[in-house]
Amino acid sequence: MAAGIGLLFSGNTAKANDTKKRIVILGDSITAGYGLELSQAYPALIQQKIEQAKLPFVVVNAGVSGDTSAGGLRRVAWTLSKGADILIIALGGNDGLRGISPDVTKKNLLGIVKKARTKNPMMKTLIAGMQMPDNMGPKFTERFKKLFPEIAKASNSRLIPFLIEGVGGNENLNQADGIHPTAEGQRIVADNVWKILLPELTKKES
Repeated sequence: MAAGIGLLFSGNTAKANDTKKRIVILGDSITAGYGLELSQAYPALIQQKIEQAKLPFVVVNAGVSGDTSAGGLRRVAWTLSKGADILIIALGGNDGLRGISPDVTKKNLLGIVKKARTKNPMMKTLIAGMQMPDNMGPKFTERFKKLFPEIAKASNSRLIPFLIEGVGGNENLNQADGIHPTAEGQRIVADNVWKILLPELTKKES
C-alpha cells in the first residue's frame, strides 16, 4: 500500500455501452495492482469472472497507490462522475499503517458511502475489511479489525470480511516488500471479493 502511480481504468474495452451496469472499485495499491500488470490486479480478474458468467457488468478499477480513506472521500464524487450501480470500497489499510485513528477512518468511509448514495440512492455498496499486523499493538489491531463490520452495518453495506484473506502474511503470495500481493495473491483476493459480490450481481430486484 505504498505510494505510487494512481490508476483508473474500465475493465471492459472501448466497446463499453449503456446496457452494462458499472461496478466501481475504490481502493489503494492492492486494487491498483502495484508491481504488476493492470490485467493481473483483482478488478481485472473479477471482470474475467463476470464475462465467464455472462453477466452484464463492467468493472472500473479506481485504485490509487498510497490512498487513504480521506483521499477516497475527496475523490469519490469525481470517480463516480459516470455513475455506478455497485461501489466496492477497499480503503483503510494505509490509514492503519499510518496509525490514523480508527474513528477517523470510520467517519471517512461512512462519508464515502453517503456521497455515493447522494449520486445514486439505489447504489449497492460493499466494504472490504482489512487487518493490521501485530506490531501495531494489540489494542489498535483489535479496534481496527472491528471497524469494518461496524461500517458495513451502519451503512447497510455488504461486508467482505478480509480483503487479503489467505494472502496477508504469506511470503509466497506477496512481493518482496511483504505488503503487495503477487499475481497469484491477486487471484486469491479476486476470489475473496467474488464470493461476496456474485450474489449481488445475480440477485433479483424486488
